Amino acid sequence: MQPAEAFESLAAQAVHIISRDELQAKLANGKPLRVKLGVDPSTTDLHLGHSIVLRKLRQFQDFGHQAVLIIGDFTGMIGDPSGRSVTRPNLTRKEVATNARTYFEQAFKILDPTKTETRYNSEWFARMSFQKVIRLTSYVTLQQILHRDDFKKRMREEQPIRGHEILYPIMQGWDSVMVKADVELGGTDQLFNILMGRDLQKEEGQPQQVVFLLPILEGLDGSKKMSKSLGNYVGINEPPSEMFGKLMSISDTSMQAYYSLLLNKSTPQIHPVEAKKQLAFEIVQTYHSANAAKKTLDQWNARFSEKRLSDAELPYLRPDNYSDFVDLVGHAFQNAFGIKKSRTQVRRLIDQGSVQLDGKKITDPNAAISLRAGQVLRLDKTHAVRIK
Repeated sequence: MQPAEAFESLAAQAVHIISRDELQAKLANGKPLRVKLGVDPSTTDLHLGHSIVLRKLRQFQDFGHQAVLIIGDFTGMIGDPSGRSVTRPNLTRKEVATNARTYFEQAFKILDPTKTETRYNSEWFARMSFQKVIRLTSYVTLQQILHRDDFKKRMREEQPIRGHEILYPIMQGWDSVMVKADVELGGTDQLFNILMGRDLQKEEGQPQQVVFLLPILEGLDGSKKMSKSLGNYVGINEPPSEMFGKLMSISDTSMQAYYSLLLNKSTPQIHPVEAKKQLAFEIVQTYHSANAAKKTLDQWNARFSEKRLSDAELPYLRPDNYSDFVDLVGHAFQNAFGIKKSRTQVRRLIDQGSVQLDGKKITDPNAAISLRAGQVLRLDKTHAVRIK
């Protein structure tokens, strides 16, 4: 593939590249580029949002370039403030180390391990003297740091900005210096941090990396970005049934983004429920196997078939002193599936006829509740529980 063709293929899906001319020039040199991606182990899971940048990194690998995957075991103790309205809770070194253990294994579901350079940023930060830290902070101004949108928003809302959060973009930028990155990949919320890498590389007399920004995948809630800390994510290492079930819970309006960003496809023109099944099948097949995907789909169809729902394996719900059906359904969503629904949302489901007890629609949200063991409470088209 010629450099111009390679550029067009690599630039597909990118939201912003700084700069396109620089990337084209680097590709035209004919030398393998060092393409950096950093991830902080704030939990044990990489998720589908990460898969967007990991798949782009794999594409660079397939074109003959060197992937550099950095596990932020040091920066993970601080936590990236990008897009955050409040300070992240600090993690201990032990917590970060525990979370990081399976990161490479998960990443290699997408990346070619033979073409991946793996690093921990504690390699350089754990040995850094305080004198060196002071020298690094002298490369940037406080005005420059506080100019970032999330910090400005916090100041307007009188939310605190902790001193250690100011260090985070400098540390991420220093990672680029240490691995001599030619390109750094990230979501659109990483613009400030990756630009910091360019600034620090210039200060150190290195060629500046290209900023390569990709779209951010919205989470299962359909509003905020997919995030481990927000709990609205699908982990790429989750069991097939959990992965499938979570993907079936996304809204119809979210589907196009999921198809486009995760499968590079358009949403098929079929019933939304069938489109979600197809999406979930392909994602499970990608991160597990075709057999696992087929088995999970068959189980799902059995569980939510009108005729077979009573025989399916369902989460149990313990009968309790629920004030009304709105209260009952809300607790069922929260306790069985970890989904929080407001009373208004539950009432809407009841009004639509989605809530059924042993196949009979509940039409009155204030009706008296009488439950017995073994009854099936259907919450909507994709969630049901059995009374314990």
